[in-house]
Amino acid sequence: MQVPKRKPGKYAPGPADYHLTHEAIRKLKEELERIETHVRPRAVEELRRTREMGDLSENFAYSAAKGRLLGLDTRVLEIKDRLKNAVPIAHGAAKDGSARIGATVTVEVNGKTRVFDIVGSQEAAPGSGSISYLSPLGAALMGRKAGERVAIDAGGKRVEYLIIEVK
Repeated sequence: MQVPKRKPGKYAPGPADYHLTHEAIRKLKEELERIETHVRPRAVEELRRTREMGDLSENFAYSAAKGRLLGLDTRVLEIKDRLKNAVPIAHGAAKDGSARIGATVTVEVNGKTRVFDIVGSQEAAPGSGSISYLSPLGAALMGRKAGERVAIDAGGKRVEYLIIEVK
């Protein structure tokens, strides 16, 4: 079997982005508490119960319980890392009225009005109007004010956006 050849650097993860809204931080804390107080103790008990079933080398229930506990521990470490490094996002425009992380920007594109919340990459959900400040549109909007125009290349086309409001 031949190993696929990839361009160097193209698939390597970029720098971690820890910008999170206060809501996302609250949800992470709730998830961490739920896992540590309810879910993980049950998983430990299940691992203990399946270990008593006998031969561990052929015990699928034990292997599954062990894998579940490993997954939970990995998730706990991931949440703790995100919370430790979290950069809370203040909601609203910058003092000078320009777009920043946490701002809500109303734009007009191709005769339609769209509203975007500029967030960190961990919370981006373009389908629901939350775009990352690292995305092409998010980066173009950063530091811009109402009345300005920004243009990005999307799929080989140049798309122009008129900023109607930044709040």
